[in-house]
Amino acid sequence: MAMAVALGMVLGSVFGMGGGVVAAEVKALRDTPVNTADKAPDSYKVQDGVKHERAYRQQPPLVPHDTSKYEIDLKVNQCLRCHEWPYSDQEKAPKISDLHYIDRNGVRQDTVNGNRYVCTQCHVPQVDAKPLVENVFKPAVTGR
Repeated sequence: MAMAVALGMVLGSVFGMGGGVVAAEVKALRDTPVNTADKAPDSYKVQDGVKHERAYRQQPPLVPHDTSKYEIDLKVNQCLRCHEWPYSDQEKAPKISDLHYIDRNGVRQDTVNGNRYVCTQCHVPQVDAKPLVENVFKPAVTGR
C-alpha cells in the first residue's frame, strides 16, 4: 500500500499534478460538503393490501405488504411460509411461479431453486414515493 502511494506521488510530480490532493479540492456530486453528515432518507409507508398492476411483461409482482421484518437467509425464507405450495392455499396467498423450481439447466426441482431463493432480489413492497429523478416511462399496454 505504501509503495502504491509513493508511486502515485512520484507520477503526480512527474506529470505536474503536485504531490497530493487536499480535501478542500475534492468536489462532491451533492449539495452539501463532503465532510457533512448525510440527511436520513425519507421513509414511506408500504401500501398494504393494494394490488399493483405490472408496468411491463415479465415484471416481478410487487409485494402488497410490509416485508421489513422478514428473515431471508441460508436457512430461513419467511416469504415461502405463505407463498410456497401447499401453504399458499391455506394462507390464501399467491403461489410462487413454477419457474422458481427450475434450475439453470431446465431441471425441475422439488424446492425453490437457489437462484430464486432470495425473493427481495426481484420482488419489492410498493410505496407511494416520489421519483428520485424525472421519469417519462409509460407502462406497456397489456393485452387483457
